[in-house]
Amino acid sequence: MAITWILVANASLARLYANLGPKKGLQLVKEIAHPESRMKNADLASDRAGKMQAAGSGHGAREQPTPPKLNAARTFAQMLAKELYMGRSHNKFGRAILIAPPAFMGMLNATLDRPTAQLISDRFEKDYTKSPEPDLRGHLKDCLFV
Repeated sequence: MAITWILVANASLARLYANLGPKKGLQLVKEIAHPESRMKNADLASDRAGKMQAAGSGHGAREQPTPPKLNAARTFAQMLAKELYMGRSHNKFGRAILIAPPAFMGMLNATLDRPTAQLISDRFEKDYTKSPEPDLRGHLKDCLFV
């Protein structure tokens, strides 16, 4: 029976669990915090919007195209995708389950490489990062034999 990795994440916290087979439960492999994703946009931006000469008279302000908080979440999604990639490339798991809120799930899906994405058997668009392990096992009972 192949090892299953379960990634439970949101934009600021991730827990990676392993299920080693039927009746083996879940083992916490790693917990990764990303405090930058919890910061305010103003705290993440290094400075005010820059000024630029506008066409005609007057000046304009240049806004960042993407809010800094969204960039922080994307960076965290890339970190987690790399974690899954490294686990797959070192044969640490045979299949994976992703659990994340819808917006963050989209970021994760966008950053996964194709071979790793093919090992994802189930996706749950929920935020279970605050759920204790027994509750998490209950949520996964249909896709794992915990």
